[in-house]
Amino acid sequence: MKAVLVKEAGGPEVLQVVEVPKPTVKEGWTLVKVQGFGINHSEIFTRQGLSPSVQFPRILGIECVGLVEETNRPDLQIGQQVISIMGEMGRAFDGGYAEYVLLPDEQVYPVRTKLALESLIALPETYYTAFGSYINLKIEEGDRVLVRAATSGVGITFAKLLKGQFPNVYLAGSSRSLGKEEQLKEAGFDQVILDKDGVLQTEEQFDKVLDLVGPSAILDTFARTADGGIICSCGLLGGQWTIPDFDPIEMLYRNLYLTTLLQVMCLKTSFKLWWTLWSVIRWMYDLKKYFLLNKSRTRMLIWKVANLLARLS
Repeated sequence: MKAVLVKEAGGPEVLQVVEVPKPTVKEGWTLVKVQGFGINHSEIFTRQGLSPSVQFPRILGIECVGLVEETNRPDLQIGQQVISIMGEMGRAFDGGYAEYVLLPDEQVYPVRTKLALESLIALPETYYTAFGSYINLKIEEGDRVLVRAATSGVGITFAKLLKGQFPNVYLAGSSRSLGKEEQLKEAGFDQVILDKDGVLQTEEQFDKVLDLVGPSAILDTFARTADGGIICSCGLLGGQWTIPDFDPIEMLYRNLYLTTLLQVMCLKTSFKLWWTLWSVIRWMYDLKKYFLLNKSRTRMLIWKVANLLARLS
């Protein structure tokens, strides 16, 4: 089979398309025929040799969408549509940058969807991260919310999920270029803040912050978070892994809450919730579209339901 193999750490030139043996199914693992996969920033770190636990050669890829090719798992059918994300995929074992990938049974998630394949391929890791962060931030009506690195895939997705649940919540997003302001406002952001060299060009305070830049800008994020606010830091787009000399007593003294999204541990439960939420969003969208196209039928339906309720009462 064809695969993108990294034999040693380096720049993009170390990504080599080669022929490798097709994986053989073993007990507790499922072989998936890959239909597509997303590209994630963490894979760039791994390719550069910045993931200490990863040994080369390695086929990268922390997610994939595909079809069951071979399995011993009783609830899976050959040809069934599945997705997989994280769980050391593309790190401890070969990942999705290939025609076939061998995955632990517990990491194979069947899906049923009417989405086009191209749309489904774009969803897994991006929407999972955005939804998990949204849950961890415990957002409420009236909160002022900020997304750092708002133009990223996760940032745009987070905005859509948030505005779907809380359309009136104030949502600001940061970008290194104000030339992207129109794009962000179309995605649901109410305001765009310039991020200049890791410092937000504003004095505003926010109740909830999704920080996708990471440790390189986290001290500035602390400064822009209101007393008692929550920060979810789950991105490394700033290219820095850790916070040097982190002192929680001094840096979080205003009763700030710092959380993240540990994807490996919470994947199974959260993924089911994520997929349920996505299904509900699609259902609400279809229902709204039906009502707009069938206004007379909608009025008639409302009239009939009102009459029925009047009789029952």
